[in-house]
Amino acid sequence: MKKLSLLASLALTLALFAVPAQFSAAQAEKPAAAQASAPTSWTPEEQMKTKGVGGVQVSPDGRRVAFTVNEAVMAGEKSEILTHIHMAQADGSASFQFTFGEKSCNNPQWSPDGKWLAFTTSRTSAGAGQAPAKTNLWLIRSEGGEAEQLSDVKSSVGAFAWSPDGKWIAFVSPMAPSDAEEKAKKEKNDAVVVDDNFKMNHIWVIPVARDAAGKREARQVSKGDFHVAGGFDWSPDGKTIVFSHQITPRVNDWPTSDISTVDVASGEIKPLARTAASENSPLYSPDARWVAYVASDVPVTWGSSNLVYVVAASGGQPRALAETPDRQPDLVGWSADGQRIYLTETRGTVSRISALPVAGGAPQDIDSGNGVIGGVNLNSTRNAFGFTWQTAARAPEAHVSRLDRFAPVQISRANADLPTHPLGRTEVVRWKAPDGLEIEGLLTYPVGYETGKRVPMLLGIHGGPTGVFTQSFVAGRGPYPMATFAAQGYAILRPNIRGSSGYGAKFRHANYKDWGGMDYKDLMAGVDHVIAMGVADPDRLGVMGWSYGGYMTSWVITQTKRFKAASIGAPVTNLMSFTGTADIPSFIPDYFGGEFWEKPEAYQKHSAMFNIKGASTPTLIQHGERDERVPIAQGFELYNALKRQGSTVQMVTYPRMPHGLIEPKLQLDAAKRNVAWFAAYLLKEVSPAK
Repeated sequence: MKKLSLLASLALTLALFAVPAQFSAAQAEKPAAAQASAPTSWTPEEQMKTKGVGGVQVSPDGRRVAFTVNEAVMAGEKSEILTHIHMAQADGSASFQFTFGEKSCNNPQWSPDGKWLAFTTSRTSAGAGQAPAKTNLWLIRSEGGEAEQLSDVKSSVGAFAWSPDGKWIAFVSPMAPSDAEEKAKKEKNDAVVVDDNFKMNHIWVIPVARDAAGKREARQVSKGDFHVAGGFDWSPDGKTIVFSHQITPRVNDWPTSDISTVDVASGEIKPLARTAASENSPLYSPDARWVAYVASDVPVTWGSSNLVYVVAASGGQPRALAETPDRQPDLVGWSADGQRIYLTETRGTVSRISALPVAGGAPQDIDSGNGVIGGVNLNSTRNAFGFTWQTAARAPEAHVSRLDRFAPVQISRANADLPTHPLGRTEVVRWKAPDGLEIEGLLTYPVGYETGKRVPMLLGIHGGPTGVFTQSFVAGRGPYPMATFAAQGYAILRPNIRGSSGYGAKFRHANYKDWGGMDYKDLMAGVDHVIAMGVADPDRLGVMGWSYGGYMTSWVITQTKRFKAASIGAPVTNLMSFTGTADIPSFIPDYFGGEFWEKPEAYQKHSAMFNIKGASTPTLIQHGERDERVPIAQGFELYNALKRQGSTVQMVTYPRMPHGLIEPKLQLDAAKRNVAWFAAYLLKEVSPAK
């Protein structure tokens, strides 16, 4: 996620500050009774009203912008995130919803002539029958009208891109089950051999125009025993596609990613970047002479340390460009003259768009504001960016900027009607760890905080461990409702401890072989710092986190009793059993320098389950039942260990949910339970939710 400056554009500043006024006027028209019954502060229900914005795509002529808006739908039997495409003029005027219906429409992309938008949706054409809907490509005129289905795949369409001449669309789709496999499934004779018969992603192309028979036949372009993942790009002449691929679809196999090219007409595949590094995100230069891509260090590590490379499109020795500050560049595209490569990267709690000179030299920041930029896209004529922008106090909205002068303009008003309840102020704080390393974090104060008053504080711990807390909107949707906590009188500290992204590769690797060691001390030093500031009440502390944040929270309750309550989401609690059951079995061996049968003492020493004796902090555990990243058994191990010791513990499982809670009703349930749990032990006002 990347960042943007308010001072970069007076027009943007005025537009942003106009939002509250527009909302107030709308509220004034509501009946007095309705206003009286409306919530006056943030609650989990109020935070679910925040809409997400993404897919910001500027038209080739730079005059119009397509983007998506998503919202939580929780009426009746529905519990889903519904996404639709919106359209606006590039000056921020005439914004309106472009697609409608009960099925989401995603990833709008302009045709090269600007006359069409392609998008993906699981809606079905009239007369398509009642078969389970798959995601397919659809087309609609950019001036509006009826959309029509373009592809009809038996699996689902993933990433896609228009050919430069606009006559074809290439897309990625997994191989469909065979007729025999479908028959076996219906007859319930479908035993599965693990790590066998993978359904690999491959590249297909489909014509935009119908043939003489009125059909559009998709054609598979890439073939072979590999899985297309990590991006692809058309050559400027439309004859070749460059793509990255790995040996299987398993998440664990991302380190095997290489880059190849495929001739669209013949299907001939040639290797382009095939080393011991993990290579991905290939992009052709405008003159077709070069391909830029991102590659890891060797050996590949889960903590990552990446560089941008360029290689001749015909093959040859790749050349590394200058390091980026965090060594985790996310490529956006080439400049029109081929002299720079645009990228985004996290920098501490904010983000940046930068230009990396192809001839050499350090990256040059294009923006320098104090917000978070995300989803940056470069239009096909390479004269404008589309992106989202948000701050701790500003909800996300779509923005655009010309490339010749970075001056962002807000073009969406998706959250204009969001409640205007007061938000707690968020600031960046820094402290020294016991070994002298500087740690940075975000401190959100209670609403209406009075200087010098001590208040209950929640310690939030991010996932990853290479996650990072950025200055994103605190009233967004999620299981830990920051704005609600601040409204109820809590301070919230969110540290970016060693191992986090945003502070360079050395910092990101500083927790190797040491989970629960100095990263834990970073956390405790941060808590002590906020106590020393006179803000946190040392007798009213809570701790919470999901995934690696859940690992650290489960570790915290085995190391100290200073916290009065804990909420632990999808936690890694036993490094041995986690490694043996998760979909990323190489993850912990990378961090700890060996397999658990090689270093059993290290796995035990750094696992909460082998340090759980005597843990007594009242603990709420939340876990998705379909979690393959951190299997639910990890949560049950912790629950049973605490329960058998007589500790106060409650575990809530979420049906159908993977590693994150993707259904809004269940996300809301988790948020409400967290609010009630901490209130029961830190505010002494209510009992935990049942």
